[in-house]
Amino acid sequence: MNWLYCLIPVLIAVVIVLRGLWRRMVSPNVSLPATADWIEELSPERYRPMMHLFDPEDLEFLRSQPGFTPKMASRLRAQRCQIFRGYLRTLNEDFQRVSMAMKLILTYSSHDRPDLASTLLQQQVKFRFAIAGVHVRLLLYRWDFAPVDVTTLLGIFDSMRLELQSLVPAAAGASA
Repeated sequence: MNWLYCLIPVLIAVVIVLRGLWRRMVSPNVSLPATADWIEELSPERYRPMMHLFDPEDLEFLRSQPGFTPKMASRLRAQRCQIFRGYLRTLNEDFQRVSMAMKLILTYSSHDRPDLASTLLQQQVKFRFAIAGVHVRLLLYRWDFAPVDVTTLLGIFDSMRLELQSLVPAAAGASA
């Protein structure tokens, strides 16, 4: 029976996290792009530098230098984490804008698109869980326990971006 008392706080924490994720997906606090040009300018290339922030060769080079101290490596990891969080915020904002644009397309479409609605919801859930996983890995990296990999996150963003780009000409043609 004691294990039940230990399980309750865990379940409460899970419910709180899931509620927060749901709230962010349903009503994200993002501004919409002003023009369709923004959609064309979206590129995962702007996030490529974040993939190189955790290159282990940088730390190996630092360790090979005379006068190296573990504090230097810790400081470098902390700085890289801070820079990475900036990229992550921008990526999240771009993803939310893409999601909001797709929701608008769904809302103003002349016919129902349950396939698109389903894809949008699935990608939002995947993105939220991927973001949470990256934050955990980032914390572990900060203390030198695990590497950080954002390829899954960038893949989800890129697939949503491509989906939106494929819909924009169709949406523009339907309104003309």
